[in-house]
Amino acid sequence: MSVLRVRVKLPKIGMTMEEATVVRFCREPGEAFSKGDPLYEIETEKISQEVTATGDGVMVEHAVPAGSDVRVGEAVCVVEIDGVPG
Repeated sequence: MSVLRVRVKLPKIGMTMEEATVVRFCREPGEAFSKGDPLYEIETEKISQEVTATGDGVMVEHAVPAGSDVRVGEAVCVVEIDGVPG
């Protein structure tokens, strides 16, 4: 098994969503997380929502500072995921 480094991108939550503000990060670099744990919180004109992890891993870095506006598909943070065959 090996470790995979993944750039976590801003998901498109609503049909008209094009960007969001990263309000805060819920994990600091070096901090482990489990599937379903919040990674960061975003805010748009219509919603405020936490974006959760899809698997277990470790936060490596924040790709943008909190308070930044990010377009859908742009990297928000980088994580390492364990258990990837390779």
